[in-house]
Order: sequence, then structure tokens, then C-alpha cells
Amino acid sequence: MFEELGRDPNVFLIGEDLRDPWGGAYKTTVNVSAVYGNDRVINTPIAEESIIGAALGAALAGLRPVAELQYLDFVMRAMDAVVNQVAKVRYMSGGQAKVPLVIRAQGGGGKSSAAQHGNSLESWLCHVPGLFIAHPSTPYDAKGLLKTAIRLDDPVFFIEHKMLYMNKGYVPDGDYTLPFGVADIKRRGTDVTIVANSRMVLYALEAAELLAAEGISAEVIDPRTLVPLDEATILESVAKTNRLVVVNEGVERCGWAAEVAAMVQKRAFSDLDAPIERVCTRNVPLPFQPDLENYVLPSVPDIVTAAKTALYFN
Repeated sequence: MFEELGRDPNVFLIGEDLRDPWGGAYKTTVNVSAVYGNDRVINTPIAEESIIGAALGAALAGLRPVAELQYLDFVMRAMDAVVNQVAKVRYMSGGQAKVPLVIRAQGGGGKSSAAQHGNSLESWLCHVPGLFIAHPSTPYDAKGLLKTAIRLDDPVFFIEHKMLYMNKGYVPDGDYTLPFGVADIKRRGTDVTIVANSRMVLYALEAAELLAAEGISAEVIDPRTLVPLDEATILESVAKTNRLVVVNEGVERCGWAAEVAAMVQKRAFSDLDAPIERVCTRNVPLPFQPDLENYVLPSVPDIVTAAKTALYFN
């Protein structure tokens, strides 16, 4: 964000407590207002619908706002603006209006944030035509995808997992972008395909290590963007391994994992040698108590079990 503010004077940030000394709820904008000033880093009241409404108006007027919702859960306070305005204006104007708006939000469990602050609601947003959905798992992907999102002329929901902020990884110097709709194969394998997103990618890689110790070769695919989805890479992998496990932190019922499973079932049915396995959060509100929360959320052992179930199906 710091680099994009310097590259394009039309980019600005808007949200709650973004200016110093707070620098945002997760310290993602520390020192930004000190450099770019309060006109480019705008603090708002606790009013999510107003944040999104103001950002939409600015985008329609030619600016490139990056709006932040402190928790993805709070998108519910602004769903009318997101679904009926942000996602539809360009379509309903026949393409005459552009909406270069990025909405950043922090999702996911694992921090005892409880039932109102730890949800993974990406499946809700994927259901809305007109929105792009980015969900990175690494620092490298986060920077490249966010730069792409800011430069697009369409609205992007950029979901960051709150448990990944302290993770470190390689990020090259200088400017770079990553295309939307292009998955990354994080690990090559031949026996089973594991498709996962965000924090679950790291879990899938841990599971792949455990499986490798037992002689099972797992291929781990990170779509990086949920909309658009790189279906071709997933289908190519399934054609090779003949088995699929989909891992998503959202609840299982009507979730993104089900969408991926349905796509593969329809387009690669003859390649499958076993039913598709899903590893998701159980269909209950997220508990506050850590042991209960960990039980409800997907785990590395859950992924290992699902991969073995697919592999040994007969």
C-alpha cells in the first residue's frame, strides 16, 4: 500500500484507526500517514456501511480507494452496499462506470476471536457476481496480488488471514504484480491433489510432509484468487493424481470447497478414482475456548486423514 500510494496520487486509504499512532487494528498502516498525510490516510467512525459507501463514491469519481474493514465479519454491516452497489454499478451502467475499489478485511479463526470476530466468509462473497476475491497465503503472493488489485478497474475483496500477519517469507525488491486467476502449485505430487486457500495452504503443506514420510506424494495447489478461479490448473492436477481433497476454513455447508468439488465432478468425472474429500470448519458457530475452537477448525491431521481416505478408497 505504501508503494502504491507513492506510485499513484489517486490511491488513498480509508478505514478505522488507520493513522498513527494506531496504524490499523493489525498495524498494517503504521507510519503511512506520517509520510502521506491525513488526506491520503482517512480515519472513519465505526460505521462499515459508510466506509464502503464513501469508498464507492470516491472510486466512481476517479480515485482508487483501499478501504479496510477491521474484521471480515463486519462486512455484514455493509452487505447492501457491497452486493447491490459495489458489485453491480459497472454492470448496470453498461460498463460506463468503473469501480477501482479494494476492500481489505481480516478473516479466519485461530486467535480465540469467537463467533463474531473469527469467521471465514469468503464463500458469501464468491456468491456475488461482479466481485473479484483474492485470498493470499504468503507474503510474496500478498504483495503481488494487492498491487494488482489496486490497479484493477473492478472491485476486489482482499481477504487477509489474521493468523498470517507474523509469517515471514521471500519478497523481492522492487515493483511486481501477480495476475488474478493463476494458481500456484506450492508442492508437486503424483498421488493426491490438495487444493487449499489462505492459511489452509500452510496446513496442506504440513500434511503433505507427513504424507511423504509414509510414501504418499501430495500435490498442493493454492488458487491465490477464488474469483477468478484457475480451474485449468486444478483439472490438470486431478487428471494426474485421480484424487482430490479441498481444504477451506469456511464452514462446510454450501462453501467454496463444495464449489470446487462440483466443478471437478462435472469437468473431470472420468479422471476421479475416489470421491472428492472436503476438509472445512464444522457447521457450528466458532467457539471462544481454544480447545473447542481448534476442534471445530480444520487441522493438519484432518487433511492427512482426508488424503488417505481418497487414496485408499476402493
